[in-house]
Amino acid sequence: MTIDTTGNVSTTTDLDRWPSVARVPRGPISAATAQVAESFLRRAAARLPLRLRYPDGTVVGAADPTMPTMDIHRPAALFRRIGRSGLIGFGESYMAGEWSSEDLAGLLTAFANSIADLVPPALQWLRPLAVVRHPSTMINSLTQARDNIAEHYDLSNALFAEFLDGTMTYSAALFEGSQPAWSELETGQHRKIDRLLDSARVGPGSRVLEIGTGWGELCIRAASRGAQVHSITLSAEQQRLAQSRVAAAGLSESVTIELKDYREVEGCYDAVVSVEMIEAVGYRFWPTYFHTLDRLVAPGGRVAIQAITMPHDRMLKSRNTYTWIQKYIFPGGLIPSVEAVVGITERETRLRTVGMLSLRLHYAETLRLWRQRFNQRRDTVSALGFDHVFQRMWELYLAYSEAGFRSGYLDVYQWTFAPTGTPVDVR
Repeated sequence: MTIDTTGNVSTTTDLDRWPSVARVPRGPISAATAQVAESFLRRAAARLPLRLRYPDGTVVGAADPTMPTMDIHRPAALFRRIGRSGLIGFGESYMAGEWSSEDLAGLLTAFANSIADLVPPALQWLRPLAVVRHPSTMINSLTQARDNIAEHYDLSNALFAEFLDGTMTYSAALFEGSQPAWSELETGQHRKIDRLLDSARVGPGSRVLEIGTGWGELCIRAASRGAQVHSITLSAEQQRLAQSRVAAAGLSESVTIELKDYREVEGCYDAVVSVEMIEAVGYRFWPTYFHTLDRLVAPGGRVAIQAITMPHDRMLKSRNTYTWIQKYIFPGGLIPSVEAVVGITERETRLRTVGMLSLRLHYAETLRLWRQRFNQRRDTVSALGFDHVFQRMWELYLAYSEAGFRSGYLDVYQWTFAPTGTPVDVR
């Protein structure tokens, strides 16, 4: 039995493929923690601009019916999951169809600054052995990093093509207006890439290293400027499509795309660029990542990255917490803080910040457009072999990320470094 995207029971067997989602915690400890979890959630709803709506029509929270509403279809299962596994349980409950919302991103935005505390400290001792350590897959060794990247980026090029624009760019765009339409996304992605290349001073004859190829759009834009581009990726699927796109653009002589870890790269480059790749590096390897950038950039060169960040105190707590995002979306990943990046680069490398630009609200809008497109293409996604549980998981991931940027829990910067002490220009 499964639950479809509206919370209704269907006759397919999707949940059989997702054991953690199919299994609702049982037993007296789960019952006790469920009561505490429900009490906490109801108290949170009473003070936040949102509503909880139970199957019998009972509403807890904001009186205004236009506020984001969490429709709870199976209360007992939802609260058992939260009580047992916190945010992992919250996400798995959505995947199972035990709750839904017509304004999912709005609901999660309202929760954003409180949802991490759904399981209060007093309850932690009642969660017997609930993932107290990261699994071994969280350690991005050379071998494991390839597996972690493949788990997300090798899902299917066709899947990503369903919700990305024609550039196949999977990172924050840079828009001119505040509420862009889908038709503006491709231009916004080009604007983002061009600004990053400008920051890295990429032009005719530049030797460029790109860490994290994606599906090749940055390679194409850089090579079109007359640069020689060496791009690396750990995703075989991305490499295959990126090489095809580069060839179609007539730029194969200017671009080399290798299946290689950043730690294995040698050489000297005028510009090193990397778009939203640091998030997959892992906490213990951040120094290695920046040492590598420092080692590979030529004197007088530039390093330009686009990096998602979170507040430093949240990062310090998250680094030892196994999360729903890590379990289901990005194994091995962790978002850094500005303080962590500045601390590592200034203590351990020649790299100094010479420019920063926040794209926070631009990312919220990018994610909104992706999520709307993904929901419009559900039938095609199903035809590709991705079941209802996967689709609910992906919808939650996109909405959860959008909420992070709208609330300010997350930010994203285009960040330029030079191996000098040039004064910082922060905008």
